[in-house]
Amino acid sequence: MKSLTHRRARTGIGFLVVLVAVFLLVALFSRGLRNGSRNEPPRSSSNRPTPNPSPRPQDNSASVVSTPASPSPVPEVAPGGLIIPVAGVRPNQLLDTFSDARSEGRVHDAIDIAAPRGTPVLAAADGTILKLFYSERGGITIYQLSQDNKFIYYYAHLDRYAEGLTEGHFAKQGEIIAYVGDTGNAGAGNYHLHFSIALTSDPRRYWEGVNINPYPLLKR
Repeated sequence: MKSLTHRRARTGIGFLVVLVAVFLLVALFSRGLRNGSRNEPPRSSSNRPTPNPSPRPQDNSASVVSTPASPSPVPEVAPGGLIIPVAGVRPNQLLDTFSDARSEGRVHDAIDIAAPRGTPVLAAADGTILKLFYSERGGITIYQLSQDNKFIYYYAHLDRYAEGLTEGHFAKQGEIIAYVGDTGNAGAGNYHLHFSIALTSDPRRYWEGVNINPYPLLKR
């Protein structure tokens, strides 16, 4: 009789041990799933402009977080002879914000040139106005193609375009094409020009390309 009781006790204990082990395995598996989901990259919203089926061009503007301590080198493949695209701004007033962090894990990939609202924005080089575009991040923007069809110049957070500016217009270097503003996600009263340069392999896909730091090109 005692032997039967002992066997039943051992069986009950063994059953409890199995239940505890199964519970621990389920808990560990669930935790692994939760951790895995947190490590997934955030899903970006649709990048398509409203007017056409092309993906919305990326705009990396936002408030400045930090400035690199050392100046960026001049890239090997880059346009030459650029001018600062904001009237009255001198080279020593520029800040290298190209590598600064932005929201959603982005990098700036541009520089911000501060100036009062309404300051003329100038064509940094000769080139064709490819696209006049309004985006949630960049606000009122301009995409300009360089004369050699290799580079895209992007001007964002504009207050307004120059009178009569149209897509297809060939802008000469120094020509007024727009005015400094705070449209898009610049922040009310944070008047500046977001200016970027991209090396493009297909001008028809003007929103894509390899970003080039404008800072060392404008400081020369």
